[in-house]
Amino acid sequence: MELLAHAQIVAWEGASLWIIDATVVAGRRTRRTDPHAHHALQLTFGLGGAFGLGPSEITRREDTIIAADTEHVFEAEGLVGHLFIEPESAAGRAISGRFLTDAGFASVPRNAPGDLPDRIGKIFRSSARNNAALIAAGRDLVAALSAGDQGKAPDERISKVIEWASQQVDRPLTLGEAAIVGELSEGRLRHLFVEQTGLPFKTYLLWLRLTRAVDCFSSGVSLTEAAHEAGFSDSAHLSRTFRRMFGIAPAGLRVA
Repeated sequence: MELLAHAQIVAWEGASLWIIDATVVAGRRTRRTDPHAHHALQLTFGLGGAFGLGPSEITRREDTIIAADTEHVFEAEGLVGHLFIEPESAAGRAISGRFLTDAGFASVPRNAPGDLPDRIGKIFRSSARNNAALIAAGRDLVAALSAGDQGKAPDERISKVIEWASQQVDRPLTLGEAAIVGELSEGRLRHLFVEQTGLPFKTYLLWLRLTRAVDCFSSGVSLTEAAHEAGFSDSAHLSRTFRRMFGIAPAGLRVA
């Protein structure tokens, strides 16, 4: 598997920050993903590098927010940042309402993130890549984009199910169990879950498992260990899911 980029990934409740270093080796082409979609609100921003993204072909080269579950391709050369935010979170709902309306892609006004991209780039380039400092800057970036707006609160029953599921992803979960937690019938939970998240419960579980695996993988454990910790059947299942949702195989990233 060809190494496509180096990455540093930090995560906190409801969000993660990925710093991608896709410096091109002499004679190699710009790094580009396959078309993919994932259940996260995504901000892509330059850190001195160049990038392009779009729904199926490259149409944008400026800092952009992408709605959750929106198919896109991405290419990069040099240093680029991705901020992933859970769309059901208060900040995610606020950011979607502020920037996206009914669109899948939206350019980010230069004043929205302030100097935070520069701050993130400086932290990454420093000799001691401080994860705590990156998380603090990432939190500040989320706050700047949401402008202090908490967004419309999700249905409390679905919030309860999501919180329960996020703590149980290392074992098999059923819709019946989730219905008990949410105090709903299975049929009502199935309908309300899609209404609130845009995904069936089973598909949402796969997203939760992937985010847990990425968190484990970025902490230095092997792909096999990350798959086990996140409830995947094996590393091959994790790799297939990662590629479908991020457009590359995890082996194409070297995570610091």
